Amino acid sequence: MSTTFASDPATVATTASHPRITAIRPYAVWVGGRNQLIVKVETDSGIYGWGESGLSGREKAVVGAIDHFRELLLGENPMQIGALWQRLYRSQYFEGGRVLQAAISAIDIALHDIKAKALGVPVYHLLGGSQRDHVPTFASTSSTGFDQTITQAKRLVDQGWNCIRIFPDFSDPETFEPRDHIAPTAAMCRDVRAELGEGITLGIDWHHRLSVAEAASFCQRLPSGTLDFLEEPIRDETPEAYEALRRMTDIPFAIGEEFSSKWEFRPYIERDIHQFNRVDVCNVGGLSEAMKVASMSEAHYVDLMPHNPLGPICTAASIHFGAAVPNFAWLEVKVESDGVYVVDDAEDLFVVQPKRNGTVFDVPNSVGLGVDVDEEHAKSLDFKFWNTPMLRRKDGSITNW
Repeated sequence: MSTTFASDPATVATTASHPRITAIRPYAVWVGGRNQLIVKVETDSGIYGWGESGLSGREKAVVGAIDHFRELLLGENPMQIGALWQRLYRSQYFEGGRVLQAAISAIDIALHDIKAKALGVPVYHLLGGSQRDHVPTFASTSSTGFDQTITQAKRLVDQGWNCIRIFPDFSDPETFEPRDHIAPTAAMCRDVRAELGEGITLGIDWHHRLSVAEAASFCQRLPSGTLDFLEEPIRDETPEAYEALRRMTDIPFAIGEEFSSKWEFRPYIERDIHQFNRVDVCNVGGLSEAMKVASMSEAHYVDLMPHNPLGPICTAASIHFGAAVPNFAWLEVKVESDGVYVVDDAEDLFVVQPKRNGTVFDVPNSVGLGVDVDEEHAKSLDFKFWNTPMLRRKDGSITNW
């Protein structure tokens, strides 16, 4: 791989040593079918960086946190990424939490973009350099096209994917009765495996809609080897619950997209509960925290399978993260194909963004993240109130989305 570096070391040293943060501008804007919260950090050197927050459906809460953090960062040196991360995390008595970490994530990613641009290198050079030539991906069938799952999965295989995620029937935005879905979903998994054969990595995402007993009932309906990973079968607040489920099934677990710090990952990693970390750089605390999670995971032979349902900034940051870590499996991607998990990445807004090369992202040579935004267009876009479906069971009680 060739890399473009700044040509004048003296200029680079001057630029890198003395910039100061002059503005932090969050934009919560409607893109495709949901809001995206993107954040621009500006400096007095003229270099700016872009980041993204991952707390979908609570963007205004994150904007409020960013407004607080702005007052702590104006005038600071953006090159001191680690120290600024600590300042933001430890600057209040009530550390952490998903809202604050989503705000830190966006700022941290933007600071990496700034520093890499100042040094004239891709972001992954700040993370130890690239360990691979391309970043492999996995693709998903539609979460609302249950009756088309086999057709869609076969289409993805024809397009070159060898790791595919499927879903239960999530088409009803109002009602979900877990027990009603267990048997038909297990039958669907058996059918998809029979159609795709043994050479395809196959997983399913339950989106934490089951209890331990329900998840065990589902797993017990599957012959060993049917699934290569089981994603988010139950809620993650209690590691002991996952340990109980672990004793009842041999299917590898893929969890962690909601985790907002290395401390949340710690019990799962140290107690060998799961096999794939669905770390989200826009939720966990940015690239700084994601790299620490990667190191903890490496020590326990846990592979990384980053969560990536947002926009091009999250994708770009995840590509650099994936390039720099040794224990990497696949990056989640959105597939532009008829009926298969389509999300608009708005090329009129994200005027520079990563482009897939078939089923992989080539490791980029450009400086920074390799993404840019038409800020004037962002200013013209509206925020729209959006919330995830508020699902109920048949008896009227609330259940998980």
